[in-house]
Amino acid sequence: MRVGFLAAAGAAALIVGGSAGAETLRDALVQTYQTNPTIMGQRAQLRSLDEGVALARSQNRPQLSGTAGINQNLLRTGGGEGRNLSAGVDVSYPLFTGGRIRNQIRAADERVLAGRAALRATEGDVFTETVAAYMDVIRDRSIVTLNRNQVRVLETNLQATRDRFEVGDLTRTDVAQSEARLALARSNLATAEGRLEGSEENYRRVIGELPDELDPPPPLPALPTTPDQAVDISLANNSDLVSIAAQVRAAQRDVAIARAGRLPSVSAIGSQSYTNYLGTADDQFGGVGNRNSIGNTGVGVQARIPIYQGGAVGAQVRQAQALQSQLLERGVEIERSVVANTRAAFASYQAAQEAVESNQVAVNANTLALEGTRAEQTVGTRNVLDVLNAEQELLNSQVAVVTARRDAYVAGFQLLNAMGRAEADDLNLDGGALYDPLVNYERVSRRGSDWKDDPDPQPVSTRTVAPPPVGPVGPVDTGRQNTPVTGTTE
Repeated sequence: MRVGFLAAAGAAALIVGGSAGAETLRDALVQTYQTNPTIMGQRAQLRSLDEGVALARSQNRPQLSGTAGINQNLLRTGGGEGRNLSAGVDVSYPLFTGGRIRNQIRAADERVLAGRAALRATEGDVFTETVAAYMDVIRDRSIVTLNRNQVRVLETNLQATRDRFEVGDLTRTDVAQSEARLALARSNLATAEGRLEGSEENYRRVIGELPDELDPPPPLPALPTTPDQAVDISLANNSDLVSIAAQVRAAQRDVAIARAGRLPSVSAIGSQSYTNYLGTADDQFGGVGNRNSIGNTGVGVQARIPIYQGGAVGAQVRQAQALQSQLLERGVEIERSVVANTRAAFASYQAAQEAVESNQVAVNANTLALEGTRAEQTVGTRNVLDVLNAEQELLNSQVAVVTARRDAYVAGFQLLNAMGRAEADDLNLDGGALYDPLVNYERVSRRGSDWKDDPDPQPVSTRTVAPPPVGPVGPVDTGRQNTPVTGTTE
Protein backbone atom coordinates (compact mmCIF):
# COMPACT_ATOMS: atom_id res chain seq x y z
CA MET A 1 0.00 0.00 0.00
CA ARG A 2 1.48 3.31 -1.10
CA VAL A 3 -0.18 6.26 0.63
CA GLY A 4 0.43 9.97 0.09
CA PHE A 5 0.58 10.85 3.77
CA LEU A 6 0.99 14.59 3.13
CA ALA A 7 -2.49 14.80 1.63
CA ALA A 8 -3.90 15.92 4.96
CA ALA A 9 -1.00 18.21 5.86
CA GLY A 10 -3.06 21.40 5.86
CA ALA A 11 -5.77 19.97 8.08
CA ALA A 12 -3.22 18.42 10.41
CA ALA A 13 -1.41 21.74 10.77
CA LEU A 14 -4.67 23.40 11.84
CA ILE A 15 -5.38 20.61 14.32
CA VAL A 16 -2.01 21.03 16.04
CA GLY A 17 -2.14 24.80 15.93
CA GLY A 18 -0.16 25.79 12.84
CA SER A 19 -0.31 29.46 11.96
CA ALA A 20 -1.70 30.72 8.68
CA GLY A 21 0.95 31.57 6.11
CA ALA A 22 3.69 29.54 7.79
CA GLU A 23 5.84 27.18 5.77
CA THR A 24 4.73 23.55 5.88
CA LEU A 25 6.65 20.32 5.53
CA ARG A 26 4.95 19.84 2.17
CA ASP A 27 6.35 23.20 1.01
CA ALA A 28 9.84 22.15 2.08
CA LEU A 29 9.57 18.80 0.28
CA VAL A 30 8.28 20.42 -2.92
CA GLN A 31 11.13 22.95 -2.83
CA THR A 32 13.62 20.14 -2.29
CA TYR A 33 12.16 18.06 -5.13
CA GLN A 34 12.38 20.95 -7.57
CA THR A 35 15.75 22.48 -6.68
CA ASN A 36 17.93 20.10 -4.64
CA PRO A 37 21.29 19.59 -6.42
CA THR A 38 21.59 15.94 -5.35
CA ILE A 39 18.28 15.07 -7.00
CA MET A 40 19.07 17.21 -10.05
CA GLY A 41 22.44 15.49 -10.43
CA GLN A 42 20.87 12.03 -10.18
CA ARG A 43 18.38 12.97 -12.91
CA ALA A 44 21.28 14.02 -15.13
CA GLN A 45 23.00 10.70 -14.38
CA LEU A 46 19.85 8.87 -15.47
CA ARG A 47 19.74 10.86 -18.70
CA SER A 48 23.31 9.76 -19.43
CA LEU A 49 22.19 6.13 -18.97
CA ASP A 50 19.37 6.77 -21.46
CA GLU A 51 22.00 7.77 -24.00
CA GLY A 52 23.70 4.42 -23.38
CA VAL A 53 20.69 2.76 -25.04
CA ALA A 54 21.06 5.07 -28.05
CA LEU A 55 24.75 4.21 -28.26
CA ALA A 56 24.01 0.48 -28.18
CA ARG A 57 21.32 0.80 -30.86
CA SER A 58 23.68 2.78 -33.09
CA GLN A 59 25.81 -0.35 -33.50
CA ASN A 60 22.88 -2.02 -35.26
CA ARG A 61 22.51 0.69 -37.91
CA PRO A 62 24.36 1.21 -41.20
CA GLN A 63 27.72 2.93 -40.91
CA LEU A 64 28.45 5.39 -43.73
CA SER A 65 31.75 7.20 -44.30
CA GLY A 66 33.31 9.20 -47.11
CA THR A 67 36.89 9.84 -48.19
CA ALA A 68 38.41 12.50 -50.42
CA GLY A 69 41.97 13.40 -51.35
CA ILE A 70 44.30 14.93 -53.91
CA ASN A 71 47.73 13.51 -54.74
CA GLN A 72 50.69 14.92 -56.68
CA ASN A 73 53.49 12.62 -57.79
CA LEU A 74 56.84 14.34 -57.32
CA LEU A 75 59.13 11.64 -58.73
CA ARG A 76 58.11 8.70 -60.84
CA THR A 77 60.45 6.00 -62.16
CA GLY A 78 60.37 5.99 -65.92
CA GLY A 79 59.58 9.68 -66.21
CA GLY A 80 56.33 11.59 -66.18
CA GLU A 81 54.55 13.41 -63.44
CA GLY A 82 50.94 12.96 -62.48
CA ARG A 83 48.26 14.00 -60.12
CA ASN A 84 44.80 12.72 -59.19
CA LEU A 85 41.72 13.67 -57.27
CA SER A 86 39.89 10.80 -55.55
CA ALA A 87 36.67 10.46 -53.62
CA GLY A 88 34.80 7.48 -52.24
CA VAL A 89 31.89 6.33 -50.06
CA ASP A 90 31.85 3.19 -47.94
CA VAL A 91 28.83 1.67 -46.22
CA SER A 92 28.56 -1.34 -43.95
CA TYR A 93 25.73 -3.03 -42.10
CA PRO A 94 26.12 -5.75 -39.46
CA LEU A 95 24.34 -8.99 -40.36
CA PHE A 96 25.61 -11.21 -37.55
CA THR A 97 27.65 -10.28 -34.46
CA GLY A 98 27.24 -13.34 -32.27
CA GLY A 99 24.61 -11.60 -30.12
CA ARG A 100 26.95 -8.78 -29.11
CA ILE A 101 24.72 -5.90 -30.23
CA ARG A 102 21.53 -7.49 -28.92
CA ASN A 103 23.06 -7.98 -25.49
CA GLN A 104 24.53 -4.47 -25.50
CA ILE A 105 21.05 -3.03 -26.02
CA ARG A 106 19.53 -5.19 -23.29
CA ALA A 107 22.36 -4.39 -20.88
CA ALA A 108 21.86 -0.67 -21.52
CA ASP A 109 18.13 -1.03 -20.84
CA GLU A 110 18.86 -2.83 -17.57
CA ARG A 111 21.18 -0.02 -16.53
CA VAL A 112 18.42 2.47 -17.28
CA LEU A 113 16.10 0.51 -14.96
CA ALA A 114 18.84 0.53 -12.33
CA GLY A 115 19.26 4.28 -12.78
CA ARG A 116 15.53 4.90 -12.33
CA ALA A 117 15.54 2.90 -9.11
CA ALA A 118 18.65 4.79 -7.96
CA LEU A 119 16.82 8.07 -8.64
CA ARG A 120 13.89 6.93 -6.51
CA ALA A 121 16.30 5.88 -3.75
CA THR A 122 18.03 9.26 -3.94
CA GLU A 123 14.68 11.02 -3.65
CA GLY A 124 13.85 9.02 -0.53
CA ASP A 125 17.23 9.73 1.05
CA VAL A 126 17.07 13.45 0.29
CA PHE A 127 13.46 13.68 1.52
CA THR A 128 14.54 11.99 4.75
CA GLU A 129 17.29 14.57 5.06
CA THR A 130 14.71 17.30 4.40
CA VAL A 131 12.43 16.01 7.14
CA ALA A 132 15.34 15.82 9.57
CA ALA A 133 16.42 19.38 8.71
CA TYR A 134 12.82 20.63 9.08
CA MET A 135 12.37 18.93 12.45
CA ASP A 136 15.80 20.10 13.65
CA VAL A 137 14.78 23.72 13.13
CA ILE A 138 11.48 23.20 14.96
CA ARG A 139 13.27 21.44 17.83
CA ASP A 140 16.05 23.99 18.16
CA ARG A 141 13.67 26.95 17.95
CA SER A 142 11.61 25.39 20.74
CA ILE A 143 14.72 24.79 22.83
CA VAL A 144 15.86 28.39 22.32
CA THR A 145 12.42 29.61 23.41
CA LEU A 146 12.51 27.41 26.52
CA ASN A 147 16.00 28.64 27.41
CA ARG A 148 15.01 32.29 26.90
CA ASN A 149 12.06 31.79 29.20
CA GLN A 150 14.37 30.17 31.71
CA VAL A 151 16.73 33.14 31.58
CA ARG A 152 13.83 35.53 32.18
CA VAL A 153 12.59 33.46 35.10
CA LEU A 154 16.05 33.30 36.65
CA GLU A 155 16.56 37.03 36.17
CA THR A 156 13.33 37.62 38.09
CA ASN A 157 14.40 35.12 40.75
CA LEU A 158 17.79 36.81 41.11
CA GLN A 159 16.19 40.22 41.56
CA ALA A 160 13.81 38.82 44.17
CA THR A 161 16.68 37.08 45.93
CA ARG A 162 18.70 40.30 46.05
CA ASP A 163 15.72 42.20 47.43
CA ARG A 164 15.25 39.65 50.19
CA PHE A 165 18.99 39.72 50.87
CA GLU A 166 18.81 43.49 51.32
CA VAL A 167 16.16 43.10 54.02
CA GLY A 168 18.07 40.27 55.69
CA ASP A 169 15.64 37.51 54.75
CA LEU A 170 18.26 35.56 52.69
CA THR A 171 22.01 35.12 52.81
CA ARG A 172 24.78 36.02 50.39
CA THR A 173 24.99 32.31 49.54
CA ASP A 174 21.43 32.37 48.21
CA VAL A 175 22.31 35.33 45.99
CA ALA A 176 25.44 33.58 44.71
CA GLN A 177 23.46 30.45 43.89
CA SER A 178 20.93 32.49 41.91
CA GLU A 179 23.72 34.35 40.07
CA ALA A 180 25.48 31.10 39.18
CA ARG A 181 22.30 29.49 37.90
CA LEU A 182 21.48 32.55 35.78
CA ALA A 183 24.98 32.56 34.29
CA LEU A 184 24.62 28.87 33.44
CA ALA A 185 21.22 29.52 31.84
CA ARG A 186 22.67 32.30 29.70
CA SER A 187 25.45 29.96 28.61
CA ASN A 188 22.91 27.29 27.70
CA LEU A 189 20.91 29.87 25.75
CA ALA A 190 23.98 30.91 23.76
CA THR A 191 24.71 27.26 22.99
CA ALA A 192 21.10 26.66 21.92
CA GLU A 193 21.15 29.74 19.68
CA GLY A 194 24.36 28.54 18.03
CA ARG A 195 22.86 25.11 17.44
CA LEU A 196 19.75 26.74 15.96
CA GLU A 197 21.83 28.77 13.53
CA GLY A 198 23.57 25.59 12.43
CA SER A 199 20.23 23.85 11.92
CA GLU A 200 18.90 26.75 9.86
CA GLU A 201 22.01 26.73 7.66
CA ASN A 202 21.64 22.97 7.20
CA TYR A 203 18.01 23.60 6.24
CA ARG A 204 19.19 26.02 3.57
CA ARG A 205 21.79 23.51 2.34
CA VAL A 206 19.17 20.81 1.82
CA ILE A 207 16.10 22.83 0.82
CA GLY A 208 17.73 25.85 -0.79
CA GLU A 209 16.51 28.75 1.36
CA LEU A 210 16.47 29.79 4.99
CA PRO A 211 13.38 28.67 6.92
CA ASP A 212 10.50 31.01 7.68
CA GLU A 213 8.05 30.22 10.45
CA LEU A 214 7.47 26.46 10.28
CA ASP A 215 4.20 24.66 10.87
CA PRO A 216 4.18 21.40 12.83
CA PRO A 217 4.46 18.40 10.50
CA PRO A 218 1.44 16.27 9.55
CA PRO A 219 0.97 12.89 11.23
CA LEU A 220 2.86 9.96 9.81
CA PRO A 221 0.86 7.17 8.17
CA ALA A 222 0.25 3.91 10.00
CA LEU A 223 3.52 2.05 10.41
CA PRO A 224 4.09 -1.70 10.83
CA THR A 225 3.53 -3.07 14.31
CA THR A 226 6.50 -5.46 14.27
CA PRO A 227 10.02 -5.22 12.87
CA ASP A 228 9.47 -8.39 10.82
CA GLN A 229 6.56 -6.77 8.98
CA ALA A 230 8.71 -3.71 8.28
CA VAL A 231 11.55 -5.89 6.94
CA ASP A 232 9.20 -7.81 4.63
CA ILE A 233 7.95 -4.53 3.14
CA SER A 234 11.50 -3.23 2.75
CA LEU A 235 12.72 -6.34 0.93
CA ALA A 236 9.79 -6.03 -1.49
CA ASN A 237 9.93 -2.27 -2.15
CA ASN A 238 13.34 -0.81 -1.35
CA SER A 239 14.69 0.95 -4.43
CA ASP A 240 18.34 0.19 -3.64
CA LEU A 241 17.53 -3.51 -3.93
CA VAL A 242 15.68 -2.92 -7.21
CA SER A 243 18.68 -1.00 -8.56
CA ILE A 244 21.30 -3.61 -7.67
CA ALA A 245 19.13 -6.41 -9.12
CA ALA A 246 19.01 -4.56 -12.46
CA GLN A 247 22.77 -3.99 -12.34
CA VAL A 248 23.31 -7.72 -11.83
CA ARG A 249 21.17 -8.50 -14.87
CA ALA A 250 23.17 -5.97 -16.90
CA ALA A 251 26.39 -7.65 -15.77
CA GLN A 252 25.06 -11.00 -17.01
CA ARG A 253 24.58 -9.38 -20.42
CA ASP A 254 28.12 -8.03 -20.26
CA VAL A 255 29.42 -11.61 -19.93
CA ALA A 256 27.48 -12.60 -23.05
CA ILE A 257 28.89 -9.54 -24.87
CA ALA A 258 32.43 -10.60 -24.02
CA ARG A 259 31.78 -14.17 -25.17
CA ALA A 260 30.57 -12.86 -28.53
CA GLY A 261 34.18 -11.94 -29.25
CA ARG A 262 34.86 -15.65 -29.94
CA LEU A 263 32.24 -15.85 -32.70
CA PRO A 264 32.38 -14.77 -36.34
CA SER A 265 30.84 -11.50 -37.43
CA VAL A 266 29.31 -10.86 -40.84
CA SER A 267 28.65 -7.49 -42.44
CA ALA A 268 27.19 -6.34 -45.72
CA ILE A 269 29.46 -3.79 -47.37
CA GLY A 270 29.25 -1.42 -50.29
CA SER A 271 31.60 1.11 -51.83
CA GLN A 272 31.60 3.79 -54.50
CA SER A 273 34.85 5.41 -55.64
CA TYR A 274 35.83 8.01 -58.22
CA THR A 275 39.30 9.07 -59.37
CA ASN A 276 40.13 11.97 -61.72
CA TYR A 277 43.70 12.18 -63.04
CA LEU A 278 43.32 15.86 -63.88
CA GLY A 279 44.59 15.50 -67.43
CA THR A 280 47.75 13.51 -66.51
CA ALA A 281 46.52 9.98 -67.30
CA ASP A 282 48.69 9.71 -70.45
CA ASP A 283 51.80 10.80 -68.52
CA GLN A 284 51.14 8.37 -65.71
CA PHE A 285 50.18 5.28 -67.69
CA GLY A 286 51.93 5.89 -71.03
CA GLY A 287 50.23 6.02 -74.38
CA VAL A 288 47.57 8.25 -75.73
CA GLY A 289 43.85 8.28 -75.10
CA ASN A 290 43.81 7.01 -71.50
CA ARG A 291 40.70 7.92 -69.60
CA ASN A 292 41.18 10.81 -67.22
CA SER A 293 38.54 9.60 -64.75
CA ILE A 294 37.60 6.19 -63.37
CA GLY A 295 34.55 5.22 -61.28
CA ASN A 296 33.99 1.98 -59.37
CA THR A 297 31.00 0.56 -57.51
CA GLY A 298 30.98 -2.63 -55.45
CA VAL A 299 28.85 -4.56 -52.97
CA GLY A 300 29.58 -7.68 -51.01
CA VAL A 301 29.55 -9.58 -47.75
CA GLN A 302 32.50 -9.58 -45.41
CA ALA A 303 33.10 -12.05 -42.61
CA ARG A 304 35.52 -11.78 -39.74
CA ILE A 305 36.43 -15.11 -38.21
CA PRO A 306 38.56 -14.89 -35.07
CA ILE A 307 41.09 -17.70 -34.81
CA TYR A 308 43.48 -16.58 -32.10
CA GLN A 309 43.42 -13.24 -30.25
CA GLY A 310 46.20 -13.69 -27.75
CA GLY A 311 43.86 -14.65 -24.90
CA ALA A 312 42.11 -11.27 -24.93
CA VAL A 313 38.58 -12.69 -25.20
CA GLY A 314 39.08 -15.12 -22.35
CA ALA A 315 40.38 -12.29 -20.18
CA GLN A 316 37.42 -10.11 -21.11
CA VAL A 317 34.96 -12.87 -20.21
CA ARG A 318 36.63 -13.52 -16.87
CA GLN A 319 36.76 -9.79 -16.16
CA ALA A 320 33.02 -9.47 -16.85
CA GLN A 321 32.33 -12.48 -14.63
CA ALA A 322 34.39 -10.92 -11.82
CA LEU A 323 32.40 -7.69 -12.11
CA GLN A 324 29.19 -9.73 -12.03
CA SER A 325 30.44 -11.45 -8.89
CA GLN A 326 31.22 -8.08 -7.33
CA LEU A 327 27.66 -6.90 -7.98
CA LEU A 328 26.22 -10.11 -6.55
CA GLU A 329 28.17 -9.54 -3.35
CA ARG A 330 27.13 -5.91 -3.40
CA GLY A 331 23.53 -7.10 -3.56
CA VAL A 332 23.99 -9.12 -0.39
CA GLU A 333 25.63 -6.12 1.26
CA ILE A 334 22.72 -3.85 0.33
CA GLU A 335 20.22 -6.45 1.53
CA ARG A 336 21.98 -6.61 4.89
CA SER A 337 22.03 -2.84 5.07
CA VAL A 338 18.32 -2.57 4.25
CA VAL A 339 17.38 -5.11 6.91
CA ALA A 340 19.62 -3.47 9.51
CA ASN A 341 18.41 0.05 8.71
CA THR A 342 14.79 -1.04 8.80
CA ARG A 343 15.12 -2.72 12.19
CA ALA A 344 17.16 0.17 13.57
CA ALA A 345 14.61 2.74 12.38
CA PHE A 346 11.76 0.67 13.82
CA ALA A 347 13.54 0.39 17.17
CA SER A 348 14.39 4.10 17.20
CA TYR A 349 10.79 5.01 16.40
CA GLN A 350 9.42 2.78 19.16
CA ALA A 351 11.96 4.09 21.68
CA ALA A 352 11.28 7.71 20.76
CA GLN A 353 7.52 7.19 21.08
CA GLU A 354 8.00 5.78 24.55
CA ALA A 355 10.37 8.63 25.38
CA VAL A 356 7.75 11.19 24.35
CA GLU A 357 5.20 9.65 26.69
CA SER A 358 7.63 9.29 29.61
CA ASN A 359 9.06 12.79 29.24
CA GLN A 360 5.58 14.28 29.02
CA VAL A 361 4.77 12.62 32.33
CA ALA A 362 8.01 14.09 33.67
CA VAL A 363 7.01 17.58 32.47
CA ASN A 364 3.65 17.34 34.20
CA ALA A 365 5.25 16.06 37.39
CA ASN A 366 8.03 18.67 37.37
CA THR A 367 5.47 21.43 36.82
CA LEU A 368 3.60 20.39 39.93
CA ALA A 369 6.88 19.92 41.81
CA LEU A 370 8.03 23.44 40.94
CA GLU A 371 4.74 24.95 42.09
CA GLY A 372 4.95 23.04 45.36
CA THR A 373 8.60 23.95 45.92
CA ARG A 374 7.88 27.63 45.43
CA ALA A 375 4.95 27.43 47.84
CA GLU A 376 7.06 25.62 50.41
CA GLN A 377 9.82 28.22 50.04
CA THR A 378 7.42 30.96 51.05
CA VAL A 379 6.76 29.17 54.36
CA GLY A 380 10.44 28.45 54.92
CA THR A 381 10.52 24.67 54.40
CA ARG A 382 12.44 24.98 51.11
CA ASN A 383 15.40 27.18 50.19
CA VAL A 384 16.45 29.04 47.04
CA LEU A 385 18.55 26.13 45.75
CA ASP A 386 15.55 23.82 45.92
CA VAL A 387 13.56 26.21 43.72
CA LEU A 388 16.45 26.58 41.28
CA ASN A 389 16.82 22.81 41.01
CA ALA A 390 13.10 22.38 40.43
CA GLU A 391 13.15 24.99 37.67
CA GLN A 392 16.12 23.26 36.02
CA GLU A 393 14.43 19.86 36.23
CA LEU A 394 11.35 21.25 34.52
CA LEU A 395 13.45 22.81 31.76
CA ASN A 396 15.36 19.55 31.22
CA SER A 397 12.16 17.55 30.89
CA GLN A 398 10.65 20.10 28.47
CA VAL A 399 13.77 19.93 26.29
CA ALA A 400 13.62 16.14 26.44
CA VAL A 401 10.01 16.14 25.21
CA VAL A 402 10.85 18.43 22.29
CA THR A 403 13.86 16.29 21.37
CA ALA A 404 11.94 13.02 21.65
CA ARG A 405 9.15 14.31 19.40
CA ARG A 406 11.71 15.28 16.80
CA ASP A 407 13.46 11.90 17.08
CA ALA A 408 10.17 9.99 16.81
CA TYR A 409 9.08 11.78 13.65
CA VAL A 410 12.47 11.50 11.94
CA ALA A 411 12.80 7.81 12.88
CA GLY A 412 9.30 7.16 11.54
CA PHE A 413 10.17 8.80 8.23
CA GLN A 414 13.45 6.89 8.10
CA LEU A 415 11.41 3.72 8.51
CA LEU A 416 9.17 4.79 5.62
CA ASN A 417 12.27 5.41 3.52
CA ALA A 418 13.75 2.02 4.35
CA MET A 419 10.46 0.43 3.29
CA GLY A 420 10.53 2.30 -0.04
CA ARG A 421 7.59 4.55 0.87
CA ALA A 422 9.26 7.94 1.09
CA GLU A 423 9.65 8.66 -2.63
CA ALA A 424 8.02 11.41 -4.66
CA ASP A 425 5.13 9.17 -5.73
CA ASP A 426 4.32 8.42 -2.09
CA LEU A 427 4.31 11.96 -0.73
CA ASN A 428 1.44 13.41 -2.79
CA LEU A 429 3.44 16.53 -3.63
CA ASP A 430 1.39 19.24 -5.32
CA GLY A 431 4.11 21.53 -6.64
CA GLY A 432 3.50 20.50 -10.27
CA ALA A 433 3.99 17.40 -12.37
CA LEU A 434 6.49 14.87 -11.08
CA TYR A 435 9.65 14.20 -13.04
CA ASP A 436 8.96 11.44 -15.58
CA PRO A 437 12.13 9.61 -16.64
CA LEU A 438 10.28 7.97 -19.55
CA VAL A 439 10.02 11.31 -21.35
CA ASN A 440 13.77 11.63 -21.89
CA TYR A 441 14.16 7.89 -22.58
CA GLU A 442 11.57 7.98 -25.36
CA ARG A 443 13.13 11.16 -26.72
CA VAL A 444 16.69 9.87 -27.08
CA SER A 445 16.83 6.06 -26.97
CA ARG A 446 15.98 5.58 -30.67
CA ARG A 447 17.44 8.80 -32.01
CA GLY A 448 19.65 8.19 -35.05
CA SER A 449 20.97 11.66 -35.87
CA ASP A 450 24.65 12.46 -35.42
CA TRP A 451 23.92 16.20 -35.31
CA LYS A 452 21.15 16.52 -32.74
CA ASP A 453 22.57 18.00 -29.51
CA ASP A 454 20.85 19.28 -26.41
CA PRO A 455 21.32 22.90 -25.28
CA ASP A 456 24.36 23.62 -23.12
CA PRO A 457 23.52 22.47 -19.58
CA GLN A 458 22.82 25.01 -16.88
CA PRO A 459 22.31 24.33 -13.15
CA VAL A 460 18.68 23.84 -12.16
CA SER A 461 19.18 23.79 -8.40
CA THR A 462 19.11 27.06 -6.50
CA ARG A 463 22.31 28.66 -5.24
CA THR A 464 22.73 30.11 -1.78
CA VAL A 465 25.28 32.69 -2.92
CA ALA A 466 25.60 34.79 -6.05
CA PRO A 467 27.38 32.97 -8.90
CA PRO A 468 30.91 34.13 -9.72
CA PRO A 469 31.19 36.70 -12.54
CA VAL A 470 31.71 35.32 -16.02
CA GLY A 471 34.90 36.59 -17.60
CA PRO A 472 37.96 35.53 -19.58
CA VAL A 473 39.83 32.53 -18.29
CA GLY A 474 42.83 33.56 -16.27
CA PRO A 475 44.22 33.85 -12.78
CA VAL A 476 41.94 35.30 -10.13
CA ASP A 477 43.36 37.76 -7.66
CA THR A 478 42.50 36.36 -4.23
CA GLY A 479 44.56 38.88 -2.35
CA ARG A 480 47.10 36.23 -1.36
CA GLN A 481 50.73 36.00 -2.34
CA ASN A 482 51.26 32.99 -4.60
CA THR A 483 54.38 31.68 -2.89
CA PRO A 484 55.44 28.04 -2.89
CA VAL A 485 54.81 26.00 0.23
CA THR A 486 58.32 24.57 0.11
CA GLY A 487 61.52 25.83 -1.46
CA THR A 488 64.61 27.84 -0.81
CA THR A 489 65.09 31.57 -0.61
CA GLU A 490 68.18 33.49 -1.53
